Amino acid sequence: MKCCEMKGYLSFLIMWILRNKGMNGAEIAREIEKRKGKKPSPGTIYPALKDLKDRDIVTVDEHKKYSLTAEGEEKLKESCKSFYKTFYDIDEMFEFFK
Repeated sequence: MKCCEMKGYLSFLIMWILRNKGMNGAEIAREIEKRKGKKPSPGTIYPALKDLKDRDIVTVDEHKKYSLTAEGEEKLKESCKSFYKTFYDIDEMFEFFK
C-alpha cells in the first residue's frame, strides 16, 4: 500500500510535517491543528506514529522526537508525486473557494 492511500491522509500529513525537523507528538498535533483547525487526540496521533515507526518511515530519539528515516523521505516523495498527480489542478481548487 502506498502511503498516500491511507484513510484521511494522516500519515502523509505527518510525514510532510516532519520533512524539515523532528517533533514530538504534541508538536505534530499542534501543527495539524494549525492546518486543519482541530487538534487531533493522542489516540489519533500516536497510533499513526507507531505505524510509521513500525514500517521504518520514522524514527524516534531519546527525547521522543520523531524524524523521517531515509526510507521515509523516499515514501514521502512517492506520496507527493501521487498527491500531485491526483490534485494537479490544486491551484484551480484554491481559486474556487476564495
